[in-house]
Amino acid sequence: MDEGSLDELVRRFEDGTWPVAEWKHAHHVMLAASYILDGDNALERLRVGIPRYNVSQGGANTEDSGYHETLTCFWYWLIRGYIGQLPAGLSRPEVVQRVVNEYAPQRDLFRRYYDFDVVKSREARAVWIPPAGGMPGIDLPLPEPAKSTAPE
Repeated sequence: MDEGSLDELVRRFEDGTWPVAEWKHAHHVMLAASYILDGDNALERLRVGIPRYNVSQGGANTEDSGYHETLTCFWYWLIRGYIGQLPAGLSRPEVVQRVVNEYAPQRDLFRRYYDFDVVKSREARAVWIPPAGGMPGIDLPLPEPAKSTAPE
C-alpha cells in the first residue's frame, strides 16, 4: 500500500468506478481511515459518498438495503479512536495499513456492541444508534442520534 494506491481507491470510490464486486470490507476500512486522516469532515464525506457510490453501482438506498447510518458511524468512531492511539510520525499508508490489519478481519465486530440485529433494523439504518454500553477504549464523544443523510 502506498500513497498512489490510496489516492486511486478514494478517487475511484468517489467517481463510482471501483467495481462493487471488488469492494470489500477492507476497502471500506481503508476509505474511512483515509478520510479521517484527510480532515475533520470525514464522517460527512462517508455519509454522502457511500449512498452515491451504491447508486453508481446499480444499488439502491432503501429502508432495507444500501447505506446504513449506524454502521457507518460505528466504524467511523472506532477507526478514528484507533488512529488516535497510534504513535506519531507514521505515514498515511502506514496508518491505513495498521487500520486494515486490525479491522479488515473483524467485519462483524459491531455485533459485540449491539444487543439487537443492527443490520436488519430499519431505525439503525436510518439514524445513528450508539451502542447501549458505549464503545470501550473510545474516549471520543459520540454524537446524538441524527436524521439519516442517505438519499431517498
